[in-house]
Amino acid sequence: MSHTILLVEPGKPDIRSYSESVNECMEGVYHIYEEHLKRQNPNTPSITYDISQLFDFINQLTDLSCLVYQKSTNTYAPYNWIKEKIYILLRRQAAKGQP
Repeated sequence: MSHTILLVEPGKPDIRSYSESVNECMEGVYHIYEEHLKRQNPNTPSITYDISQLFDFINQLTDLSCLVYQKSTNTYAPYNWIKEKIYILLRRQAAKGQP
């Protein structure tokens, strides 16, 4: 499990999240989207969305970066697989019947 940093710039203010794993970072991304939906629909008790809507939201962000600690070089390396990792994580959760 590598220390992971998620940097998100939806506009202002910037959001920074520090996690112990890539999965925690990916969960952070879709939680940011869910909070966005709650702000957009404050009177709706239950909001549903599909993965294409989540990916559209990600595409609209000014910046989204995931940096993963590399023990061998003692540095953080950027990765460009955020959508792929979110898809895999959500698919696994759906298979387990988790929210």
